[in-house]
Amino acid sequence: QTNQMSCHFIFRSFHTSATLMVAFSSAVSSVILFPALSLLAVGGILLLLTNMQVGNLFGSRRSTIITLYNGAFDSSSAVFLIVKVLYEKGVSLRSSFLFLSCCSVLHFLRTFLLMPRKHIPYPLPEDYTYGASCGRSSSYRVEKTEKGNIQEEGATCQPEAKLQEQDSEPKKGAFLNGKITVYEHLSLDEPSFRSCVFSFFFLWHLTWISVMQLRHYLFIGTLNPMLTRLTQNDPTLVSRYTNAFAFTQLCGVLCAPWNGMIMDRHKRAPKSGTQGGFFPGRPEREADLHSAVLSLALTALQCLLFSLCASIPLLPLQYLTFILQVVNRSFLYGGNAAFIAVAFPPAHFGKLYGLVMSLSAIVSLLQYPCFALVKGYLQGDPLYVNVALIGLSMLAFIHPINVYLHCRREARQRKQHQAK
Repeated sequence: QTNQMSCHFIFRSFHTSATLMVAFSSAVSSVILFPALSLLAVGGILLLLTNMQVGNLFGSRRSTIITLYNGAFDSSSAVFLIVKVLYEKGVSLRSSFLFLSCCSVLHFLRTFLLMPRKHIPYPLPEDYTYGASCGRSSSYRVEKTEKGNIQEEGATCQPEAKLQEQDSEPKKGAFLNGKITVYEHLSLDEPSFRSCVFSFFFLWHLTWISVMQLRHYLFIGTLNPMLTRLTQNDPTLVSRYTNAFAFTQLCGVLCAPWNGMIMDRHKRAPKSGTQGGFFPGRPEREADLHSAVLSLALTALQCLLFSLCASIPLLPLQYLTFILQVVNRSFLYGGNAAFIAVAFPPAHFGKLYGLVMSLSAIVSLLQYPCFALVKGYLQGDPLYVNVALIGLSMLAFIHPINVYLHCRREARQRKQHQAK
């Protein structure tokens, strides 16, 4: 099991070290910006990954909390707008970055006082506790060995979970020698990591996030040349629209939870006594996937509208483009994490999330030949590239359609099985 507290501490250290390196950089020592930005990128995304497990604490609001964390991460880019404004008011860059480094003390305290030593299980045991207190808690886990035998691990005193024997067997657990095993990740027939990676769910989800992420990266990379062209080289107008774009990034943390609420909407319905379900006769995982269809489709639709607005060479329209861009990006990254959490076994969440982000980043390298094409052959006019990206964005609609058809197949098979 992952040592949650240690990982959180290491990644927070990366982030703080990067901020300090930027604070003490100068024209002579500018070379340190390369390792600083590398540490900032690695520490930031992995810090997000370790924090997303907090969503497991909120049960029926799990996807909402996961998307909220992603939205906060997305909006963090607006911090540099604040630094820019303060710099224009006379505050030195060194002072700003030193202040940001000092703020890390709060995160270190949170790491040691609140974060559990290991992962946060899902679903939560009834008496789960976390924080600095360490009572008589025992953590057990069972694994299936290569020979098919069940192997037990336990037990250490840590701020993890307090388990007590119940009258009925836990939903995902087992009694071994009179002791209760931890509920999570215990399904002995759950899919392997390899089978998850080569499933159509994963491949179409990778396509879904890759094409939309490429669209966003190209828009951000060509924003300044586009504004320069549309304003006819007016630096005042370019600055005004650039600041407007930067301010809209603050809204990511407000928009992202909308997606989570869409995915969690079925959990607000009264439980019907079905097997882990919230709708009559529908298992919980199937209900989660069914709710994800609307989220995936809305995200793809937002990207299409955003691409259309970005392709129209009308300057006032770009305000709408900025709004659609920040809404779509917050839906994209929050929905990515939330879908992986509900579609695949929790034991593979970290590996699958990291793989999706890595592979989609490789696809995003296509932005560089696109930049070269616009600057060279197209002589600065991105119209044809934008049209091609609109067509590419249509691929994102295949993913929600595939998930919807999968849910229909599962519902049909369940009804046939119940009829027997």
